[in-house]
Amino acid sequence: MGLLSFVFGGLGFILIGAHEALLHSSPSSQNKKTKTLFSISLVLFSSFFILNSTLSLFDAHSSNDAVGAALQLQVLSIAFVFLFYSLLPLLSLSFTLPSPLLNLVGAFAFAEEFLLFYLQRKDPSGVENRYYDLLLVPIAVCVFCTVLELGSPRSGVVAKLGRGVGLVLQGTWLIQIGLSLFSGWVAQGCDLHHVSRGNYTLRCKGHSEYHRARAIATLQFNCHLALLVVLVVGCFSVITSRNGGGGVFLDNFNVSTRYAPLGGAELQRFEHSPNFTLNSDDDGDDHTPEDDNVGNKKVVVVEHAVNGNGVLPHTTE
Repeated sequence: MGLLSFVFGGLGFILIGAHEALLHSSPSSQNKKTKTLFSISLVLFSSFFILNSTLSLFDAHSSNDAVGAALQLQVLSIAFVFLFYSLLPLLSLSFTLPSPLLNLVGAFAFAEEFLLFYLQRKDPSGVENRYYDLLLVPIAVCVFCTVLELGSPRSGVVAKLGRGVGLVLQGTWLIQIGLSLFSGWVAQGCDLHHVSRGNYTLRCKGHSEYHRARAIATLQFNCHLALLVVLVVGCFSVITSRNGGGGVFLDNFNVSTRYAPLGGAELQRFEHSPNFTLNSDDDGDDHTPEDDNVGNKKVVVVEHAVNGNGVLPHTTE
């Protein structure tokens, strides 16, 4: 896989993640036509990975590269699972399928992708392993959000938003991997060695060059993550402000955030109500029967004796 394959794959992940995070959160994207077009795009995207891995498999076979051939077989298995995942919404148009089936297949596909990059070690001393280790972060986010949506259907909006962000970060990082490995944008003193089309390693001349290349990879990932956070916060703020403070998102949790001011009819109804009062609850606590007697010019007087023996109270006008 060369630079073009990484760039094309990264752009595909970015577009799919943007659709998952933004469009799935709006009611306009819930129609059947939009879902069908989205599923067709997933089918084409998965087919691209199948075609690319097939070409790499034949190249590894012609180069007698057993490691590269085994690696492409793993990629093919994951690509076929994602192809099945993209075909399920199209099959649901003709057949009745269980609702959790799509999320279950998606969780299995993301988990298999996580294991692929976690166990992938073509060369233990290769710097490319650092790039693949950092790729595990967005894949883990996708796995967690898919499992969250599978376990709690009410959290669908939050799960789709998180999975979309994970897919976008996965796409930008794939583009960064392609630029770092195949365009020379990496630390000086490191060279890329090809064994076959899909089997390569980035080796450095010395120990200091190796650690500097790994540090550059970590710095690049932090920059990608910071940029993505800024873009997500900015887009989310614009969308929520246009939709009245996030009512579109909270309505999916049966939470209403909209209110209307009282009009003149409501105020008149309250004013003519016999139970309507402007007195607070505290004012009612200080009201005593003696106050009514004062209104009638009657005062209750109690005389106390010195030794504590009281005299019966009497009233005066």
